[in-house]
Amino acid sequence: MIWFAVLTCAVGCYVLKLGGLSVPPAVLERPVVRRIADLLPVALLAALIGVQVLAKGGNNGQHLVIDARLAGLGAAFIALLLRAPFLVVVFVAAATAALLRLAFPGW
Repeated sequence: MIWFAVLTCAVGCYVLKLGGLSVPPAVLERPVVRRIADLLPVALLAALIGVQVLAKGGNNGQHLVIDARLAGLGAAFIALLLRAPFLVVVFVAAATAALLRLAFPGW
């Protein structure tokens, strides 16, 4: 059963790649398509960050949670505003969340 799922996913990825390659260049060169292609990864990443920071799963489904992860995201945002390098931003976010969880064990 697992091999069926693996092979189905492999075929689906191949068909998706083939579909992308078969799009005519005239369509890809349109300004609207270029703009969407530039902004789509940013929107998807922002949605992923929002779900990972603000949602917590449980037996009753997902619900909104405000905890140390949100404070870490805020600290990362401030570090980005200060033009810190990427590794510094990640360290600041992780350290902020860790210190808050250390100070408030229930968080």
